[in-house]
Amino acid sequence: MVADTKLYDALGVKPDATEQQLKKAYRLGALKYHPDKNPSPEAAEKFKEMTAAYEILSDSEKRDVYDQYGEQGLNGGGMGGMGGMDASDIFSQFFGGGGGRPSGPVRGRDIKHSLGCTLEELYKGKVAKLALNKTVLCKDCDGKGGKNVKKCTGCNGTGTKFVTRQMGPMIQRFQTQCDKCNGQGDIMAESDRCKTCKGKKVTNERKILEVNVYPGMKEGQKVVFEGEGDQQPDVIPGDVIFIIEEKPNELYTRKGDDLYINQKIDLLTALAGGEVAFKHVSGEWLKLEIIPGEVIAPGSTKVVSGKGMPIPKHGGFGNLLVKFDVEFPKNHFASEEQLKALEKILPARPVQKIPKGVEVDDSCTFEEYDPLKHAPRTSNRGGYYDEDEDEDGGQPGVQCAQQ
Repeated sequence: MVADTKLYDALGVKPDATEQQLKKAYRLGALKYHPDKNPSPEAAEKFKEMTAAYEILSDSEKRDVYDQYGEQGLNGGGMGGMGGMDASDIFSQFFGGGGGRPSGPVRGRDIKHSLGCTLEELYKGKVAKLALNKTVLCKDCDGKGGKNVKKCTGCNGTGTKFVTRQMGPMIQRFQTQCDKCNGQGDIMAESDRCKTCKGKKVTNERKILEVNVYPGMKEGQKVVFEGEGDQQPDVIPGDVIFIIEEKPNELYTRKGDDLYINQKIDLLTALAGGEVAFKHVSGEWLKLEIIPGEVIAPGSTKVVSGKGMPIPKHGGFGNLLVKFDVEFPKNHFASEEQLKALEKILPARPVQKIPKGVEVDDSCTFEEYDPLKHAPRTSNRGGYYDEDEDEDGGQPGVQCAQQ
């Protein structure tokens, strides 16, 4: 009598089902409910349940624990306790990699590095030579670790094994390093151990990689060297990936394929025309003319077509957007006669319209703003300004004469 039949029910078999019956039930169910065959959410959930159930019941030790103690005996693993395997692993065992993960050697991890590039380098492109320290299979022993190497029978060459312990009413099952081969997966005589790698199967190697940064590449784009990751026995090397990181530029800002720059011009050029020149990210200088009579207002933006960043694959260039900051002359830059002459050239002043019948105070005068003198102050009374506490009479920016 088993403690729980939930896993058997998931496969549609009886608790006394044989190993062959379990395997047949899972095979038929997997063909019916696998996401590649049946894309519905219900089928995907059923496939997960069946796979989890089969992973437990196909393991004689796990099945014994489940039959005696139910899911609680599996140390809380239940339907999700798959001991490191997933549905794709088990499916691939039956159907030769038809699931989401291919059968055969596992793939090593990718190695990622940031590659800082200036805006000028991203405009022109560059080749960066970078040294990579990696592990490679030992050439003297072909990655075997030595000669007369035998697979460890204690762990079947995995280097790890499962141990089941009973702690009170609970059964604990955990993975540990194989004590027979010390986690190596292989057993060999000390005299047969490779002298170069000391039996580790791999050695260290320094390799120079040439990273081609193409004109127009952007922040976050990747340059991938396939299979250049660390090598390990029975492991497909991962990739080495360099991720472009754009360094800030003092003058330019980049948005997509376009460049942005703030350019200061004097008031005379803004009003009467003139030339503007500045250095481009390409290294050349751009000289542009502001046509006389074309007024450049503060904060206005002009576009220089084709002077943005190169556009990879499609060809051509983005645009350059120039935002103008108009610098006004300092106080008293002209005599009274010159200012009167300026009045004749510039548009007339607008007339200030004050409603009739209102009281007008024309005794007020402007003064220069002083942060120490005119900054808002607060009292201790809830953070609000209190005129009674202002013994100095806090002068505002506009003063009025006493009446």
